[in-house]
Amino acid sequence: MPKISVDLSGQNALVTGAGAGIGRAIALALAESGAAVALNDLNIERAEAVAADIQERGARALPLHGDVANRFQTANMIEQTRDAFGKIHILVNAAGAFKAEPMLAIDEWDWRRQIEVNVTGNFFCTQLVGRVMADEGGGRIVNLAAAVGIGGSMPSGIAYVAGKASVLGMTRQAARELAPYNILVNAIAAGNIAEDDMPPVPAESVILNRGGLPRDIAGVALFLCSDAAAYMTGQVLVVDGGGTAFNS
Repeated sequence: MPKISVDLSGQNALVTGAGAGIGRAIALALAESGAAVALNDLNIERAEAVAADIQERGARALPLHGDVANRFQTANMIEQTRDAFGKIHILVNAAGAFKAEPMLAIDEWDWRRQIEVNVTGNFFCTQLVGRVMADEGGGRIVNLAAAVGIGGSMPSGIAYVAGKASVLGMTRQAARELAPYNILVNAIAAGNIAEDDMPPVPAESVILNRGGLPRDIAGVALFLCSDAAAYMTGQVLVVDGGGTAFNS
């Protein structure tokens, strides 16, 4: 598959949920483009494995353990990133939680956990890194939303859908409030992407007639982090193989 060519030499990125799936693909793509990458994951062994992969390719990487839904842990990983790299130019909020439970059966813990990770964790990272970027002259923030948050539904997963829809509104509001500080905030509404914790989507339900891969999202993330997207903020790019159009 062709790769987008972006030069991010001299820039530093923090990617949450970087131990697997879309987060891992984005972290690798940023490193291949020259960025130093801090890799957050709730499972430190996964973050360390991705960091080792990046370091073997000659790039800088820092594995970080932390729960984005915990403000203290989020602040700590941000400070570790600054201590190791200096400035933070790029934040990618890729950490997410999903559990396919019917609305009538989901318990309070599972509801709260998904909202805390997908919404509150996104907010903590955006607010705290936003403060750092504001002091440092600007930056780029990319949020991982979901196509189902824009329209349509899933057989089950109400907490996930509610959380990802919230990310879209938060992206627009953050873009407006952070624009005076030269911070651009955009979102990728991913859909039909093969990941370990998400159910497979039949290829015939999308226009392109195939399931997506994490690398399909990574290329779009690179674009949003590049100078080519310098006049974009508060936007949502839908990357779902045409699934939204097919089912509208």
